[in-house]
Order: sequence, then C-alpha cells, then structure tokens
Amino acid sequence: MDDRYLRTGIFLAPFHAVRENPTLAIERDMALIEHLDRLNYHEAWVGEHHSGGFEIIASPEMFLAAAAQRTRHIRLGTGVVSLPYHNPFTLASRMMQLDHMARGRCMFGVGPGALVGDALRLGIEVADQRRMMNEGLDVIMELMQNRTVTQRTDWFNLVDAQLQLKPYSQPMMEMAVACSRSPVGAVAAGRHGIGLLSIGGTSDEALKAHAANWKIYSENAAANGKVADRRKWRIVTLVHIAPTREQARADMAFGLEEFCRYFKDVTTFPMIPEGVSDPAEYLTSSGFACIGTPDDCIHHFERLWLGSDGGFGGVLLFAHNAADWAATQRSYELMARYVHPHFQRNANAMRQASYDMAAGTEASWRPVSAQAVASEIERYKPPG
Repeated sequence: MDDRYLRTGIFLAPFHAVRENPTLAIERDMALIEHLDRLNYHEAWVGEHHSGGFEIIASPEMFLAAAAQRTRHIRLGTGVVSLPYHNPFTLASRMMQLDHMARGRCMFGVGPGALVGDALRLGIEVADQRRMMNEGLDVIMELMQNRTVTQRTDWFNLVDAQLQLKPYSQPMMEMAVACSRSPVGAVAAGRHGIGLLSIGGTSDEALKAHAANWKIYSENAAANGKVADRRKWRIVTLVHIAPTREQARADMAFGLEEFCRYFKDVTTFPMIPEGVSDPAEYLTSSGFACIGTPDDCIHHFERLWLGSDGGFGGVLLFAHNAADWAATQRSYELMARYVHPHFQRNANAMRQASYDMAAGTEASWRPVSAQAVASEIERYKPPG
C-alpha cells in the first residue's frame, strides 16, 4: 500500500548488563532518545522496573521529564507504568503534570507489571495483577477526563478525588495498554477505546496471537461504543541492521548472549529455547527479530503488516543494547534513511518519478543542450 503511514519508535525497557556502569547506561538511554529525535523517529516508550538488575529505570515519568527538555519533536510515553504498584490518583496527578511539562508530547502507557520479582517485593499476588490493573485504569480514565472519583478497593481508597490540572493535550493525553499473550490488555484497551501495545515477539505464532487480540480489542470497543482505530495499534519487534548481514551478526555478538540469558533467568518467558547454539540465527529464522540489512528490515516490516491482518499504526523497536553504542546508533540511522521512507506513504515515490522522467527524456535534450553550449563558445571565440 503506497498510502500507508507507519509511525516509528522504540520500546526502551531498558536492558543493561549488570557489569556496566549504571550511571553511564542511563545517560546513554537519554542520548539514544536525543539521537532518535534528530533522526525523526516519532515515539519513545520507556518502561518501569524495580528488580532483576537489567531493566534499571524505576520511574519512567521522571526520565521522560528530563527527555522532554533535551528533545524537540519525538513523543514520549511510559512503556509501561505498572498500575498495581501505584495509587491511581497520585499516578494520574504525576502524568498530568508531565503532560504540561512536555507540552503535550507525552503518552501514558499502562500494564499489569511484567516482572514477577517486582510484584513479589511489593507483596502483590501475581494472580491479582490483572484485576488490579483494570481497577486502576478505570479510575485513571475518569480522572484524566476531569471527573471526580470516590471508590474503595482492597488496595486503594479514594474520596472525592479530582485532579488539580486539566490536560494540556486535547481532549486528553494519549493512552495505551500493553498486551502480550493474555488478552486482558486488549479487553481493557478496547473497553476504553485507547491504544494497544503488542509485545511478546513477532514469530508467526506471535503475530497470530496479536491479530487475535486485535479482534478482541475491536469487539470490546464496539460493545462499549468506541471505535477500533488501527492507527492506535503498535507492534513491538527486535531489529538490528548494518550494511551487510555478516556485519549485523558480528555487531550483535557484543551482548546478545547476556541479553538472552536475562530472559531465561529472570523474566516470565525465555526468548531462546534450551539447546539453541546460535541465538542470532534462531531469532532471525523464527521471525522474532530482524538481524540483517535495510532490505531485510523492509521485508520484516512487510511481514508484520501482512501478519496483522489489516495493518497497524506504528512499529516500535525493542531497544536491546545487544550491539555496542556505535553500531546501535548506526542501525537506527540506517533504518531512518532507508527503511522508514518505504512505510511512510512511500516518501520517495515522487522523487523516483521525477528522476525517471528526467532520465527518460535525456536522449532528446542532451544533444540540443550540447549544441547550444558549443554555439555560445564559438560565438565568443576570440578572432584569429
């Protein structure tokens, strides 16, 4: 489709090996967002985590407030805030403040909490997280629309709660819910008519699950009088590109093993099955990732588009830090230069048409032009 427009961005947990200097790692996360802002990426979503040692941003709204001061165009989202960990009134207050500080460039992504270790340390039963997310989201949606809430649950008690600020964004800040394997996120997002962030991989099986969850989203949106707008749907995928496939693989040797080990040892779902000796080959061949060239990335994104069964609004790159800093910057630059135009209403189509037109008429005008130049040279040639 020549008229499609995919927004581009990153999903930044972030992931940093435990042997790294944490201060410098967080500063590099900030430098990455500045780099993407210059390259005209649309969005950066930053996560919240409190345990495990790898994902070391505990307060995405604090990080994004600083990022808003150091960038000009890129939109900044929480990707995501874990609702069971926060009183919904104070969280909504902080996000409304951020909406003003970022002059409408911030987005509010929410979820139940992905790391079991976080919930355990907060004394939250894992079985309660999704129920708590829904309870918190229902309240936050009311508060963000300037309504007053009185509600008591087993984990918060609000009495005539109303925010002090009206939203800077009109009519309200953009919001989204993370959705992985469980359809809970799709149900919640559809019920409120807000965005959907599909995480959990892009293998053929995962794409089928994402498409099924979008159908669930659409059904719940319709049941609640909301419109299922595919432009509100983002899919997260893992990508690293270089001028050659060999270089891309070599780049990822820097930290891919540690990255995959973290998912095996700490997170809910291992990224690589037991017995896999070549993680890069597995991730690429399974469709979970694209580790290759800009052309390979174009084919990968086309596959995501087809697998979505109707299209989606944005592709978010899983910020893995498995390549070193220089190679990481180069990958994002190559993508901005050679991949994004293909998915943004074929941005170079008119340039190519103009080039082809000029090249197609060269035979007719070049001899005439050459003769005109020769005639003028002869005209002003000194006598003798």
